[in-house]
Amino acid sequence: MLYSGRMPPASRARVGVIFFTVLIDLIGFGIVMPILPFYAHRFGASGLAYGAVLGIYSFMQFLATALLGKLSDRVGRRPLLLATMLFNAAGYVLFAFAGSYWLLFLSRVISGFAGGNISVAQAYMADISTPSERSRAMGVIGAAFGIGFSAGPAVGGLADQFLGHTAPGLVAVGLSLANFVSAYF
Repeated sequence: MLYSGRMPPASRARVGVIFFTVLIDLIGFGIVMPILPFYAHRFGASGLAYGAVLGIYSFMQFLATALLGKLSDRVGRRPLLLATMLFNAAGYVLFAFAGSYWLLFLSRVISGFAGGNISVAQAYMADISTPSERSRAMGVIGAAFGIGFSAGPAVGGLADQFLGHTAPGLVAVGLSLANFVSAYF
């Protein structure tokens, strides 16, 4: 049988799950940006404390990327992706209902660590694509980055404006759980 250049349906479904995983991570990164200053101010955070709550997400993601990437080589990509989706949801629940600066900070620690799953998603994408499809597959991840970075702050701002202060976190929880369900099945 000649190769038609199209991915089989099972591979397209897996690519879709990986796309959605990275998209949710990046939406989650941006969804809190429009309201984070208000949260920090409400909890009496100084400029340094506000910077810390912003920076801890990326720092944790940086640490987790190498750890999760290496761990996924041993235990498998899928179990780690599923686990980080649940961690992400837990971080966003904590964010939505944070009653203090330290809970807000902890929520960003958890979500940042879970966001380290991008290395696992990239490795999984490399696993399921042929060498000739690999650049296209990585382009899908790049597209998820772009859309997530653009959509996250808009979703966060709109959810806060029209649904209340807990809404951005709860929207992120819903997206993380939807991602978990789609990846699980």
